[in-house]
Amino acid sequence: MFGDLFEEDYSSVSNNNGKGKRLKTKALEPPAPREFTNLSGIRNQGGTCYLNSLLQTLHFTPEFREALFSLGLEELGSLEDKDKPDAKVRIIPLQLQRLFAQLLLLDQEAASTADLTDSFGWTSDEEMRQHDVQELNRILFSALETSLVGTSGHDLINRLYHGTIVNQIVCKECKNVSEKQEDFLDLTVAVKNVSGLEDALWNMYVEEEVFDCDNLYHCGNCGRLVKASKSAKLRKLPPFLTISLLRFNFDFVKCERYKETSCYTFPLRINLKPFCEQSELDDLEYMYDLFSVIIHKGGCYGGHYHVYIKDVDHLGNWQFQEDKSKPDVNLEDIQNKEEIDDPLMILKAILLQEESNLIPVDQLGQKLLKKIGISWNKKYRKQYGPLRKFLQLHSQIFMLSSDESTVRLLKDSSLQVESDIQRNDQQLFKTFTSESLKLNDGPSCPHWFDINDSRVQPINEKDIEQQFQGKESAYMLFYRKSQLQRPPEARANPRYKVPCHLLSEMDAANIELQMKRAECDSTNNTVELHLHLGPHYRFFNGALHPVVSQTESMWDLTFDKRKTLGDLRQSIFQLLEFWEGDMVLSVAKFVPAGLHVCQTLNGDDLTLCEIEIADGEDIFVWNGVEIGGIQIPTGSDCEPLLLNVLHVATSSEGEECQQLIESSHVFPSNAEIGSVFTALAIPEGVILINNTESRGEENWTTIPKEDLKKTFREQGLRNGSSVLIQGSNDGNSLLTKQGKWINTVNEINWLQVKNLSQLESEEEQVKISATLNTVVFDIRIKAIKELKLLKELAENSCLRPIDRNGKLLCPVPDRCTLKEAGLKMGSSLGLCPGKAPTSSQLFLFFALGSDVHPGTEMEIIVEETISVRDCLKIMLDKCGLTGDTWHLRKMDWCFEAGEPLCEEDAKLKELMICSGDTLLLIEGKLPPLGFLTVPIWWYQPRGPLHHWKDHQDQTNCTLSQGSVWKASSTPGAPSDAHAEVSLWYLGDLEISEDATLGELKSQAMTLPSLEFSIPSPAFLRAWTVESKRPGRLLRVHQQQLKEYKLGKRTEICLEPLQKEENLGPWDVLLRTQMRLPGERAYGPPVDVLWDTARGWTASSLRQRVADVYSLPVEKIEIAKYFPEKFAWLPVSSWNQQTTKRKKKKKQDNLQGAPYYLKDGDTIGVKNLLVEDNDDFGTVQDDIGREKQKELALGKRKSREALRAQSSDVFSGAETPARARGPEASLSIHVRSFR
Repeated sequence: MFGDLFEEDYSSVSNNNGKGKRLKTKALEPPAPREFTNLSGIRNQGGTCYLNSLLQTLHFTPEFREALFSLGLEELGSLEDKDKPDAKVRIIPLQLQRLFAQLLLLDQEAASTADLTDSFGWTSDEEMRQHDVQELNRILFSALETSLVGTSGHDLINRLYHGTIVNQIVCKECKNVSEKQEDFLDLTVAVKNVSGLEDALWNMYVEEEVFDCDNLYHCGNCGRLVKASKSAKLRKLPPFLTISLLRFNFDFVKCERYKETSCYTFPLRINLKPFCEQSELDDLEYMYDLFSVIIHKGGCYGGHYHVYIKDVDHLGNWQFQEDKSKPDVNLEDIQNKEEIDDPLMILKAILLQEESNLIPVDQLGQKLLKKIGISWNKKYRKQYGPLRKFLQLHSQIFMLSSDESTVRLLKDSSLQVESDIQRNDQQLFKTFTSESLKLNDGPSCPHWFDINDSRVQPINEKDIEQQFQGKESAYMLFYRKSQLQRPPEARANPRYKVPCHLLSEMDAANIELQMKRAECDSTNNTVELHLHLGPHYRFFNGALHPVVSQTESMWDLTFDKRKTLGDLRQSIFQLLEFWEGDMVLSVAKFVPAGLHVCQTLNGDDLTLCEIEIADGEDIFVWNGVEIGGIQIPTGSDCEPLLLNVLHVATSSEGEECQQLIESSHVFPSNAEIGSVFTALAIPEGVILINNTESRGEENWTTIPKEDLKKTFREQGLRNGSSVLIQGSNDGNSLLTKQGKWINTVNEINWLQVKNLSQLESEEEQVKISATLNTVVFDIRIKAIKELKLLKELAENSCLRPIDRNGKLLCPVPDRCTLKEAGLKMGSSLGLCPGKAPTSSQLFLFFALGSDVHPGTEMEIIVEETISVRDCLKIMLDKCGLTGDTWHLRKMDWCFEAGEPLCEEDAKLKELMICSGDTLLLIEGKLPPLGFLTVPIWWYQPRGPLHHWKDHQDQTNCTLSQGSVWKASSTPGAPSDAHAEVSLWYLGDLEISEDATLGELKSQAMTLPSLEFSIPSPAFLRAWTVESKRPGRLLRVHQQQLKEYKLGKRTEICLEPLQKEENLGPWDVLLRTQMRLPGERAYGPPVDVLWDTARGWTASSLRQRVADVYSLPVEKIEIAKYFPEKFAWLPVSSWNQQTTKRKKKKKQDNLQGAPYYLKDGDTIGVKNLLVEDNDDFGTVQDDIGREKQKELALGKRKSREALRAQSSDVFSGAETPARARGPEASLSIHVRSFR
């Protein structure tokens, strides 16, 4: 899936070709040793991050690892015999053993899974394709079970991971119990509409499903439909509990897959006693500790896996730097932890602080949250059940009212505990606060690591909370029984229980690794130098040449590059006993003309590394002045060029013949090009040059007389370039008559250049012949000439690659060759106006907002040292925008707005911004750390100032109309009264994340745009704003904003109420509208609170709506309205199965598909006494659907036109983007064992 993004290759081969140099091949570098954590990662083969995460989890399950190690070679066979036809070798367990031994003992940064995946029967394509880790877990366990048949480990998976569930249906009439048992290796739990793991397990194994009313159960014993209850319990718990989270779902409304990223909590320790069939054992038998969390980052069509793992045996080096600013833990407070865990003590303390010790039950839960910072459901429900049930079970202490709405503390109980509560209350809650800030230090602290393929980093236990929600969130959870204790000898002992043959293999491998690293270190720190001795050379024809032979003139010296230049000079003095006088060392290089001295080495105190001496460097040893009495020119400016010079031959009488003579001549690079006449003894003439390898008439360029004083380098001549000298009266006919050089274009070695310069040309595109070593500048100049464009364009144009979708990419620098620029033969380039960025500049795309369509980005060139603030200002100026309420975000690999660039003074280079990156201009100034900037809107669901008119008549004030969304956000809404959703912008609030929702409302009431007099924040209802409509209802007044996970760009709208509202945790707010008989329209909306404590069933909702309108439940029909589709979906509670052999279908949960019911949804109500038909739609719905069809048709036509246009303009070189291929199934192939 990710190509070779994660490929790691340790091979490095250096080829030094040249005269007098040998081909030197560096040995393969050994893998890097382990880092400070002393733990080994696993290399990614391209798309095997999901496999790596699961293998690390199994490796850090000591009981699984040691059970696998206990299987000897006599049972599994030997890997050496795996290719023998008659051998019985169980390859998968053997490769797993070997991999675990490498992870434990082999001193390398990351192990390889290549041998293991080969034993799976996977090809390279399979290793590059990513799969689901939950699917792999089941398939790998199945493959292991099959591989271990007939061995002592045949029950390994069953022994460690197997559990059972019992499903029971109890008849209410005859009490007959119908029971069915199911096996499991992992539990799959829901994520959508569930707050956490405990709630999901509660719904699955505590809540009962009741069959009654129109959903009866057919009892086989009674022989008729009866009332019954269905429940499920955990019958047998395994030592290791694997839990798979259903993060990926299918949206039946949008017909697409999506990832559920909502908050989903899970505890570090969980008590499964409430969910088990047998609960008479001690609580410790049901306690499980979290030890692994596999995390998925990305969407439903791709992403990346890594894993958080608890090091049970303390095999790794856990060095986590704690924040020193946190307060020290009070050791005396820790002694009161048992009191904190006792809900009786806390509830008594809260009730004693109330007048008459009386409080509503809902407020009791809220005060508990405010006092200890955690809700009843999160801390106590898994062990003690719901709050009301707990109060009922302790009737000797608490007294509930008849309707169970209020609770008070009994007098006898209050007198008995009052003194203790008063003494311990302050210390009790202080202890809880200190516990939440407890530092993870000390020898007993759990050691957690983040293992991300090859990378292993220590993390804090509290970091697990970051994986509760978001695009990067927990996907699989692994728990182990708390009673499982590890032997003392296993602690920090990686050799524990490892078989002897694997210990020997790993020891030998470590010795070999040490030897290879020592050899590699020696190789990497030595350079081979080629010493050219000055007395053995002579200077002629512009370069140095050996007097006798190259072998006698050059000595090879191997030297440690960590030593200094003075040490090198001293070593050469000792080698050359005959040397007299000064010794100068210079870097030389071979050119076609011979040996040329480039640079003299200075600084005897500098090491060879510091002066950047490369391996295989040529060093010229001389006196620094002359060779053989001739002064030697040095430096890159006077590097000799070997040119092919062509001129007309002359006869013995001195007349020119019709024949060309080709000869080689050497000229210094800094010599004037007119010196060619002097070298050839030609008085005057015309000089033509040809820089390309293919010599043809069309490639020759005449040098103007005024340019004859320019140097060879300025004219772009290089070694091998051709120079033609003609007489002043000669024409070009001589080239054609010779017939030696015909200009041909190789059909493969070409690039296609399109004219995008906004200047007219005879041809729209041309093919330019080139090789991988051709410089981009040459291609650009040729394209301008062949397109017959203005010469001035050469100074202000650039070449930009065109991708397969026709998008122009970052310009290519003129100085690069095609190979350096990464361009392939046959690519398409666009000739565009404007210069390419220099080496110190960045070419960036940028766009306004986060909804970016390909091809709509703007472009800019800035210095890489520019600050984020200055870059933002330049982009705003280019967009014609002003103000300081903007910030920049970098587009991530998912083509979405990533993290903001918060450091405004930081340079783009420091933030790793590269050419070709896309930055997004997002409106809104970034708030300080720990604060949110929240836009506040005023929401009028029934039209402007509807039910507040009477309440505010005396003020005669109106809202500011400057910022109004009078969105026809629901065109075609069910009634005129609800046809508009009007949102008035009040202003922005900058508020701390630690503030409560009530404090946000209070601050919003002080905004100058709000001209209403609100009695108190309780008269306001808060919603998030999604797509310019109210979205999620924020219901708990005392809850902190950070607990709502609002995000940096959340907007909130406030709705006025006629009376205070205190929503319970199970209340759902719906807007119901009665259909007007005889009309396709609805009456005004009515807010209805629906108590879902007994379930989100259709029958419960129908009963609640019937009560509101005082109608018989069988005489109404209800339907949910989907404003984005202008459609109504009837809500029916009939789901009785007609076949006895099939399982009963669970009662409809309106939270799930296809209704997805939530706060604020519109429910249409039809009175069947006056209107009996199936139509819930309105005239506005019909109009809205027609408009949607027209819009969809227009978009389809636009896409087809754009596709056709792109095909015409960019035909030939581009291929259309490939559609996502079908998902491939995952399998592991296991041999048959008899």
